[in-house]
Amino acid sequence: MPFPGGIDADANATLLFSLAAAVIYAFTIDMPQALARSAVKTLAVAMLAVLASLQGGPWLLIAALALSAIGDALLSRDSEKAFVGGLASFLVAHGLYAALFLRSGEEVGLLSAEPWRAAIGGAMAVFALTMLFALWRRVGPALRLPISVYIATIFAMGISALTLSNYWVVVGAVLFMASDGLLAAEKFLLSAISPHRAWTRHAVWALYYAAQLGITMGFLLG
Repeated sequence: MPFPGGIDADANATLLFSLAAAVIYAFTIDMPQALARSAVKTLAVAMLAVLASLQGGPWLLIAALALSAIGDALLSRDSEKAFVGGLASFLVAHGLYAALFLRSGEEVGLLSAEPWRAAIGGAMAVFALTMLFALWRRVGPALRLPISVYIATIFAMGISALTLSNYWVVVGAVLFMASDGLLAAEKFLLSAISPHRAWTRHAVWALYYAAQLGITMGFLLG
């Protein structure tokens, strides 16, 4: 167990609860929309927020996880309003993560001091621009500004993570960007009958939960 006290400790029990919810949701992704399915999805990250609170984690981390859980609840519903609400929740969550990383990081100079960080930062920039250009042509005018702001915000989150010496958080940020990119491709770029839809939802969830778990544990375990 990662936290003292064994399985009886509140922190370890909460982590196991989160992991169990994440696994259960992974096996129900392709099932019809249902309240129980939405609840399981929401609980996976909500329990990480509870864990961060129990362990005295930074309030920015707790708030970002809580907003992410709200975003999960909204995105689990099939409606345009729910999608926009989920997008807004994650937009603020990414902003909070960026603030947390910058507040906890070393300095921007670390990006140029270690070549691998600069390389990842460059890859993030290419990824963000590619997604922007690809989505700009496929979405309606009403969504272009929100999506542009979202891409800029998640790029800022990714770059700010590179100022941290904690590798778990860096990996988490990279996985988060990959998850969001794949989700956007599934939502706007893939056709309704694309064979890739058989695996994209599962990949999005695996990347997303691993990202949230990596960031959370990176901060709580140092």
